[in-house]
Amino acid sequence: MKILKKILLSLLIAASMGVVSTSVLAETDPGRVTYAPADAIDIVTGKIKAALDAVTSGSEGDQVADLIKEALDATKEINANDKVDVGRSRANKILKSARKHAKAESLQEAEQELRNAVKAFNDLKSLI
Repeated sequence: MKILKKILLSLLIAASMGVVSTSVLAETDPGRVTYAPADAIDIVTGKIKAALDAVTSGSEGDQVADLIKEALDATKEINANDKVDVGRSRANKILKSARKHAKAESLQEAEQELRNAVKAFNDLKSLI
């Protein structure tokens, strides 16, 4: 009888954890747009390419840095799993370095890092 009580209690606890799971009840905030991970990656690469276009067209470093900041902000929408998150943080380091170079007006280094960032973010699609 003692063993039966322990089994029933553990089953009751397991069932209650499944019923009240936060991931089941998770919803987005009203008015917030959520993107699929692949779509969010496409948005980020589009913003990085806009920054690359600004570099090649001869824009100033502050303008390029602002465009890179927009790309960095957009990376927050990429969330699929832990592997993607680790890859995203590595790619973010490249973007942060590019932004630092853009602020310092060394646009050739920033351009090369932006090209590396596009490649790094496109590689995230294989991890989804």
